[in-house]
Amino acid sequence: MIVTTSLFAALVGAVMGSFLNVVSYRLPRRESLVHPGSRCPGCGEDVKPYDNVPIFSWLLLRGRCRSCAAPISARYPLVEAVTAVLYALCVVRFGVGSEVILPLVFVTLLVPVAAIDLEHRIIPNVLVGPAALVALGVAVAVDAGSLPERLIAGLAAGGFLLLAALAYPSGMGMGDVKLAGVMGLFLGRAVGPAMLVALVAGTVVGLAVMARKGVKEGRKTAVPFGPFLALGGLFGLFAGEAFVDWYLDSFA
Repeated sequence: MIVTTSLFAALVGAVMGSFLNVVSYRLPRRESLVHPGSRCPGCGEDVKPYDNVPIFSWLLLRGRCRSCAAPISARYPLVEAVTAVLYALCVVRFGVGSEVILPLVFVTLLVPVAAIDLEHRIIPNVLVGPAALVALGVAVAVDAGSLPERLIAGLAAGGFLLLAALAYPSGMGMGDVKLAGVMGLFLGRAVGPAMLVALVAGTVVGLAVMARKGVKEGRKTAVPFGPFLALGGLFGLFAGEAFVDWYLDSFA
């Protein structure tokens, strides 16, 4: 049963990933998410329905447009595959009841946020704002008792990055602050491990950049923090509660 359900979730995730590709490409460019339909970024030719099957169409066409043979970025099937895997993992981890709703919404937020921040160095309010409202609404409907914890976690995570942004404005943006706050609403106390993973991953990459370019040049290199927050968010979602319990049992 769980295998069939997770496979179905992966299929839904791949389709959703195709839409998230549209969001990631068009939203920062202030283009409509609905019109026109999918088209080749090279020649502008409309993509036929049989060439728009998530993951498989890109593989069958060998990453090129059928009309003009222009290369199509591997980012598109990658986003679809990652979303498919995350949807399946959500079902495996949380089941098919009401508890899976927030995790599915959360990963649906993190995928385009990471993709957009990587390319454009922004985290759009139009994504994090509605996500915050959804997190609060679903929490009230599914588990109202968790709302105080989620609100405290959101304030703590957002406040922590706000202090970092005020201390080092060129290294941390307000989009990161807002995303951290929203992560707290989704994760509750598991946002602690999520922030830890994000900070460690960001530090490791920053040190690697400085090792490659030199300290002076490396410090000037802009590295978006949104993808690290997304990575931490996934850790918090799937392993954060276990990490918190382990920490409390071991050190509290």
